[in-house]
Amino acid sequence: MISRRGVLSAGAAGSAALGLAACSGGSGGSDPTDTEANADKTITLWIMQGTNAKTDEYVDAITKAFKDKTGATLKVEVQPWDGAHDKFVTAMSGGTGPDVAEVGTTWVPEFADAGGLDPLTKDVDEAGIGDGLVQGLVDAGTLDDELYGMPWYAGVRSILADRKILEDAGVTEQPASWDDLLSMIETLKKKNPDIIPFPVAGGSIFAGMPFVWGAGGDIAAESGGKWKATINSTESVEGITWYTDLALKHDASTAAASSWLETDSLAAFQQGKVAMFITGSWVPATIKADDEDLYKRLVAFTIPAKDKAVAPSFLGGSLLCRFTETEEPELAFELIKLMSTGELATKWAKETNYFPGEQKALDQVVSDGDDLTKVFAQQMTEGGTTVPVTPAWGQIEGKKTLSTLFSDILGGTDAKQAADAAATEMDKIFGG
Repeated sequence: MISRRGVLSAGAAGSAALGLAACSGGSGGSDPTDTEANADKTITLWIMQGTNAKTDEYVDAITKAFKDKTGATLKVEVQPWDGAHDKFVTAMSGGTGPDVAEVGTTWVPEFADAGGLDPLTKDVDEAGIGDGLVQGLVDAGTLDDELYGMPWYAGVRSILADRKILEDAGVTEQPASWDDLLSMIETLKKKNPDIIPFPVAGGSIFAGMPFVWGAGGDIAAESGGKWKATINSTESVEGITWYTDLALKHDASTAAASSWLETDSLAAFQQGKVAMFITGSWVPATIKADDEDLYKRLVAFTIPAKDKAVAPSFLGGSLLCRFTETEEPELAFELIKLMSTGELATKWAKETNYFPGEQKALDQVVSDGDDLTKVFAQQMTEGGTTVPVTPAWGQIEGKKTLSTLFSDILGGTDAKQAADAAATEMDKIFGG
């Protein structure tokens, strides 16, 4: 296991993190529903900017609900995503963090390992809500068998397409395998050579990873508390090769897409240059706001695995975490529970077009949703997965190891050679 303190790169951050771990849990002891006793108490919450267009309305709702339930005051601070990671690190180092915060799924292991987050396992078990959570988000928030992040909301990637382009080409069925997907692509290319059938976006690792996972491969594996890269395994290379060959051998993409991000694929799709592409469950709402006519033509498919209709796809999103310096751990968890379960969980999900982290709320959103929602939900419930749950992942992400892997192959590097290079870089980070 990577040692504590090492993940907060500055020395001062490491020392502070060790101190935080020693005092985990705060002084606490209060009854979170004793409204009279809690009247003079204040809990601080950080949530991220830009996810919800109705953030002000949501803040009003959660502030009132928290006051009604606990008697305490809720102070909400909306933080920009840009620079948020470093702001969290600084706050943990100086003991100036919030009581509760929204934390991206891939940051939770790092912050937990640094000693900045309280474990929530006992609280969740005592509240009787542990069995009703979306498993992929639970996995993302768990380190060393302790839950540090309560599932709040999630998004997943599937295939989005322009129904008119597909109908004109006669390809409208859900692909049940890679062979089916390739057949769709080849038909689209033949029927409309001016359209990019399926961009292979080199800058988007989560568009490529379903093919690695769909071949039975993975990014890395843990054994005895130590992680080792498996991105260069036979299965992983098979998936990488099949995906990149869509561009290199089947002309499904364009040379320019070798450096595309998902936003570039979306822009080309909105311009009518792309027939279908891999994108997030939150994107249809973006398209609807920009182009109602295009939105009405949207159709979604699950990303297929090698031999079945649903491949694993990255389940990203945010978790709610309790920070170790809180002096009111019971009130802090009451806030987490209020936001992540019941009506307020469903409210947030509907307003943001993300999926809630509570299975009951997810079922309600899917039941009330359209066909697009149901496809993305199927991808999430049957295939939602996460990256290696290790503090080292942040460094791998920062080095752009996997996006470099895909872009190098699209630029002409042999797939096995590129995968070996990526594995070597990852193993150095895992062993650091």
